[in-house]
Amino acid sequence: MANETSKKMALAAIDAMQDKKAENIQIIDISEISPLADYFLIANGTNRNQVQAIADNVEELLGRLGYERRPVEGYDSANWILLDYKDIIIHIFDQESRNYYDLERIWRDGKVVTEEDLKR
Repeated sequence: MANETSKKMALAAIDAMQDKKAENIQIIDISEISPLADYFLIANGTNRNQVQAIADNVEELLGRLGYERRPVEGYDSANWILLDYKDIIIHIFDQESRNYYDLERIWRDGKVVTEEDLKR
C-alpha cells in the first residue's frame, strides 16, 4: 500500500507536469507488485524541448519541497527521461518512444489510479 508521502510527492509532480502541458499523464500504483516504488508516473511531451522542460519543472518543484532524487537518466537525448525519487518514478517520453516502450502494457499488473484517488 502506498504511503502518504509518496501520494503527496506524486501530486506535486503531476502539478509540475501539468504546468508544462504534459500529455496523457498516467499514474500506476505498483506498491502491491514491486519493491521499486509506490507509483510510476508516465507522461509525454510533443518535442525534445518540452520533454526537458517538463523534467526541469518536476525537478525544481520536488527539490523545493525537499524531495531527493537519484541521478537523472536520458536528459540529453530527451526521448525518455527517468526521474527516480525512490517512492515515485517519473517517466517522461516523446510520443514515439512512449508508444514503442509502452510501459502501461508492461506494468499492467499495477493499478491505474487517478489524481482524485491520490487526494483521498
